Amino acid sequence: MTAQDAEELDVEEALAVANDRVARGPGEPRSARETPATGPSAAHPAKDDAHQRATPWPEARATAERAARSAGRRPSVSVTVDDSLGLVLAAPLTALTDLPSFDTSAMDGWAVAGPGPWDVREDGVLAGHAEPEPLTDGEAVRIATGARIPSDTTAVLRSEHGRTDDKGRLHPTRDLAHGQDIRPRGQECRIGDQLLPLGTQITPATLGLAAAAGYDTLTVLPRPRVELLVLGDELLTEGLPREGLIRDALGPMLPSWLRALGAEVIAVRRLGDDAEALYEAVRKSSADLIVTTGGTAAGPVDHVHPTLRRVGAELLVSGVKVRPGHPMLLARMKANQHLVGLPGNPLAAVSGLFTLVEPLLRTLAGRAAPEPYALPLSEAVHGHPYDTRLIPVALREDDAVPLHYNGPAMLRGIATADALAVVPPGGARPGQELELLDLPWATAGIQVCFT
Repeated sequence: MTAQDAEELDVEEALAVANDRVARGPGEPRSARETPATGPSAAHPAKDDAHQRATPWPEARATAERAARSAGRRPSVSVTVDDSLGLVLAAPLTALTDLPSFDTSAMDGWAVAGPGPWDVREDGVLAGHAEPEPLTDGEAVRIATGARIPSDTTAVLRSEHGRTDDKGRLHPTRDLAHGQDIRPRGQECRIGDQLLPLGTQITPATLGLAAAAGYDTLTVLPRPRVELLVLGDELLTEGLPREGLIRDALGPMLPSWLRALGAEVIAVRRLGDDAEALYEAVRKSSADLIVTTGGTAAGPVDHVHPTLRRVGAELLVSGVKVRPGHPMLLARMKANQHLVGLPGNPLAAVSGLFTLVEPLLRTLAGRAAPEPYALPLSEAVHGHPYDTRLIPVALREDDAVPLHYNGPAMLRGIATADALAVVPPGGARPGQELELLDLPWATAGIQVCFT
């Protein structure tokens, strides 16, 4: 039996125990599967011991954050404005010039001087042209949005608020205030003003502000560098499953997901169940974070734990009280390098991403934690008797709708999900509010553009 099979049976067994308790009601005798002689603990004493040593789910996430902070501040880098989307400012963004840097017209219309009516000059003022000739009282000139205001201009009269008579003189059709529709120099900021503080995550709007303020490059924290090691002799990279072999879902899925979480994926390597190849890959990796798939249990081809011992790594998390994905682990390789071992089942691996990888990458990148939020469930959800459970949900108006096909090896549910719901031990009833973990592309489409 593989570690993946064992996890699926473990989940089924736990749900059966929970359902049996619900069915028999309080005070009724326990079923045979719960008796001391035949229950899960007696049948699997080693597994029960491992479960007791496992880290509670909230604590595991906090441990991943602390691990990233303990690595220390990473050196900042300078990148072009166009390449900075999603990164975090490593220095405050200060204005390099006044904005706007000269008096400009906020509308298409006429620049006018003094009270009307006005004689209209034949020339016009367009954006991007040299400083225009000054106006004299009683004079107007056609002007485009963004163009420089001529000296001695009183206001800008919008095109729709003026008319010319048969003598070509311009008349206002409504009252005109002094300075109307003129953007004065420095209206938005003055040179040296702080526009954004250190630690701001760069959004598309940030890019526009930086460019407007004259920046060509920005000082940022770099994306954490991640190397993905895909383990398992049973994995096919193309074609249909056959002869006991299955298609590799994690190799295609995880690199994009890691990029969506803000990582720079520097390598994806398929190593099979080769202990020596895994050891060499881990020993030689220069990544900030090494992510492995499968091999985190104690079976004959589960080489992650022996490899960690061999390289002298410090095990920070060895198993998490969460379903699916409880065999996941976190280890410190060096002062500034970590390894996360994900389970081999696809949805269990996704659970590991949210539990250990996301908080670690987020903290390394200097990003703030998302604000927690909750929504009520549209229907009841079974829980594990002792562990947190993560299930895919769709968001429909004000409810979270649990999705089917949420077993450890299934991706059909998560493929149509908006978030994962955090189900406490014992399950949740209809209408109960549960914490939700957004999928990275559900609320921040910019993230999936990372390359």
